[in-house]
Amino acid sequence: MKNNEIIKNLSLEEIIKNLSLEEKIKIVTGHAFWYTHDLEDKGLNALLLTDGPSGVRKQEEGADALGLNQSIKTISFPSLALIASSFDKNLLRQYGEYLGQIAKSEKVNVLLGSGINIKRNPLAGRNFEYMSEDPLVAGKLATAYINGLQSQGIGASVKHFAANNRENQRFTNSSNIDERTLREIYLSAFETVVKYAQPATIMSSYNAINHVPVSENKWLLTDVLRNEWGYQGVVVSDWSAVKHRSNSLKAGLNLEMPGKGQSTLTEVTNAVKNGELDEHILDTSVDRVLTLIKQHQIKDEAQSYDKAS
Repeated sequence: MKNNEIIKNLSLEEIIKNLSLEEKIKIVTGHAFWYTHDLEDKGLNALLLTDGPSGVRKQEEGADALGLNQSIKTISFPSLALIASSFDKNLLRQYGEYLGQIAKSEKVNVLLGSGINIKRNPLAGRNFEYMSEDPLVAGKLATAYINGLQSQGIGASVKHFAANNRENQRFTNSSNIDERTLREIYLSAFETVVKYAQPATIMSSYNAINHVPVSENKWLLTDVLRNEWGYQGVVVSDWSAVKHRSNSLKAGLNLEMPGKGQSTLTEVTNAVKNGELDEHILDTSVDRVLTLIKQHQIKDEAQSYDKAS
């Protein structure tokens, strides 16, 4: 039996049961900046996650988060802020479908978008890639976009969850918000897309909320997102947003990107062996990431697309 057929014929429970602790940790940790780990002996092909605020941004060599190094040549679309100004759900669905076709042709499994943080300050550095200052508009249009993208077999990654509204001290700032304001303004669009589109992944943000880092915020990532809203997919970190990996696993963050290599492996191994992290919690994240891998393999041969028109 070929390696890539093994995972199709074994249940996730059987696969997880036969994984070593190190293999489990690798599955929930990124690799080579944009990829998940490739465990070929288990029939697991790596997934490629790449940026998508204005099209598909794929780097083949010299990967970097800021896009300073060369990317492949593809179509640069108008910013999501401009497309969303159409208030046209059909257009957003068509846009998602077309991005899905491009992603498939470039062998991208998960596209990092759409951005639905609420615009509260005109000086916020990422307003160009967020849809709206209105949570109703953002939720409805993002639902159409996600459904279009995922109809092509490509996973969406809705971002940045949540209240990520400034670039100054982006890794350390705390968004201090009362619960009513948080739910009615900052979380509402995310709730809409979870209930009406079930995006493959949701990306956690760099900031803290009320002094609790989002990547370690169990109330947000588990109590609200999963238990209240019924989210079924993978919570993935923004790139290098995770400070304490074992704490983030306990909070409900499933996939750390791009991963810290041996540092993460050592931290989580020690936490499991010392009894600080229940291995069943790790297994839950492994299960969710494996489900993502199974659901978003690209099976078709790459199709070319028209970059000119």
